[in-house]
Formats: sequence, structure tokens, C-alpha cells
Amino acid sequence: MLWRDGFCRIVRAPSQDYPGYCRVILNRHVREMTDLAESERHRLMDAVYACESALRELFRPEKVNLASFGNQVPHLHWHVIARHIDDPHFPDPVWAAPRRASSGDARPAVSDAQLGERLSALLTRSTP
Repeated sequence: MLWRDGFCRIVRAPSQDYPGYCRVILNRHVREMTDLAESERHRLMDAVYACESALRELFRPEKVNLASFGNQVPHLHWHVIARHIDDPHFPDPVWAAPRRASSGDARPAVSDAQLGERLSALLTRSTP
């Protein structure tokens, strides 16, 4: 767990090729964004944007991908993925067939504690 409050949580997805892969997960069971009140939508997206900001700052990616699927597990969550030009799938989605072997050795080493601290700082500023 990188960060949590009573509304949502941010976890780091286990991925050797994508150390900057996080999920922003709503704590209660909801299937779609439109099931949330407008203020809740904004609150959830604030967490997604904070996650993106932290990943950009700490991992210095070429691009950050945002995705919300929930087809297999119909529970509202967002994938926030730091992408690098030399990652196995770039420029394709991380779910596509890989184009190359992983070469992530030169990427910044960022601990869960560092990422959690940055998220906490960003979300403390934006929490009502």
C-alpha cells in the first residue's frame, strides 16, 4: 500500500518490467465512474492525477498511461503506468505482445516509501 484514505487507495502493481505501475482503487464496490456522485468523481481523479504527477517526478517516463477497464473484475479502479521508450511494449499498450526484452536497469530506483511519501504530499494538498 502506497497511500490510503477512507475513499480510495493507491497500490503499486507487481511488475518487474514496469516499476512505475500503480493502481488507484476505490474502496467501496462501484462498477462505473458514472455510479459516483460528481464530487466523488473529482476526488477519485485527483488521486489518479496525483499518482501521475508522482510517477512523472520520480520515474521520469516518456509517457504515462491511464486506463480503467474492470472487465474481469467489475470494481472501479484506474491503472497509472509510467512508460519508457525502451520498455518491452513501447509504444504499444503494456497488455500487447512485447516488442523487446526488458532493459529497465537504467531507470530510477524508487522505493515504496519514496513513492508513498510523494503521494501523501500531493494528496494532502488536494484533500478537502
